[in-house]
Amino acid sequence: MVEIISVDKIAEDERGATHYFDTDRTGQFIIAYRKSGSISGRHYHKGTAPTKNPEQLILMQGAATVNWFDVQGDAKGSIQVKAPAKIIIQPWAWHEVIADTDIVMFELNGLEDAKDDTFRIEK
Repeated sequence: MVEIISVDKIAEDERGATHYFDTDRTGQFIIAYRKSGSISGRHYHKGTAPTKNPEQLILMQGAATVNWFDVQGDAKGSIQVKAPAKIIIQPWAWHEVIADTDIVMFELNGLEDAKDDTFRIEK
């Protein structure tokens, strides 16, 4: 329900590294700066919004832990992620992102895209 995909490096020199990823998504995107120890998400999507079917995040800087469970089943997991990496979250996966360090995330959707497809569960 949650998949981590490496973001390929195409070059590196004394200036630093260059990475790339592909997407067919357009429109507004979110760049989120989160402080170490902060928690984001804590919700799930049913997949009715195209940009949440699946949800796609790019961890651009830092390290985070993604905790998740299947709202409709018994599957659950916890994945540690180090930048750069693409995080794919399938519908019906409740998820939270805990910043293990200060992080920068690029979310491939805008705030309005999924306001009607975001559901919280009190834990």
